[in-house]
Amino acid sequence: MSYDSSFMKIAANQAESNVGTEIGGPFGSVVVKDGKIIAEGHNQVLKSYDPTAHGEIVTIRHACAILGTHDLSGCELYTNAYPCPMCLSAIIWANIKVVYYGNTAKDADKIGFRDDYIYDFIQNSCEDPTVLTMEQHDRELTIKSFEKFNDSLDKKLY
Repeated sequence: MSYDSSFMKIAANQAESNVGTEIGGPFGSVVVKDGKIIAEGHNQVLKSYDPTAHGEIVTIRHACAILGTHDLSGCELYTNAYPCPMCLSAIIWANIKVVYYGNTAKDADKIGFRDDYIYDFIQNSCEDPTVLTMEQHDRELTIKSFEKFNDSLDKKLY
């Protein structure tokens, strides 16, 4: 695996094709395996009324459907911008080990996207009640499903 600028050009084109469409923000990506494009996509948050429909998520979902798996081991992701925390998590969950990106989180911040703000929130131990309050309750009630899953002989980890 090594960087191929032709794939980044496609990711950048996906992002640019979204500008002015009211489909979503200027974010595009490509999933590549063995030097071939598996899927490409762009942000669709506004079109789908789905705050999780970021370019990377849309493309990962599409690649998983095409390959018939939730595991994208051996794939690379090309994206025009440093992935936000949600997308970064999805990339890790999908077992993608290599990401090539163009713009930084600071670049996204300069055009009004709050990726950097979320990274700061996470880094500060999620303790800003003006952003989000998190409290643990009723673990004795909720732990039961985890215990049943752990005891199951046919459990499937992903």
